[in-house]
Amino acid sequence: MAKVLLLDDSAFFRKVVRGFLEEDGFEVEDFVPLSALQVLERARAFQPDLVVTDYNMPHVDGLEVLRMIRRHAASLPVVVLTASRDPLREARLEAHGPVQVLHKPMKGEDIVTAVKAFAARPAPGPGPA
Repeated sequence: MAKVLLLDDSAFFRKVVRGFLEEDGFEVEDFVPLSALQVLERARAFQPDLVVTDYNMPHVDGLEVLRMIRRHAASLPVVVLTASRDPLREARLEAHGPVQVLHKPMKGEDIVTAVKAFAARPAPGPGPA
């Protein structure tokens, strides 16, 4: 069973996405990160196979999350969810690959489909630290 670390400041969104992922057989740990260091600590403790994170959160953004995840595991797949369509931001995120950017709004089923497809891809070589 693949383990997913889910980061989002919306309790409703975490509950919905967690439900869809668990229904599909994923083991999910979710939380609201209060700092980038907390992301690193949680990733080290949980040892996820994939991370799903919102980009806009009050205490840490998706790029900070991604940088901390890369300190834990350079090739860990990360799905970043954002309501903004900003090609420059997406390029910065994708430079820290493997990253997949998904745009909100989307259905829970769509997130599960994307997570399953992304998690099934072969792991690339190490990305930037």
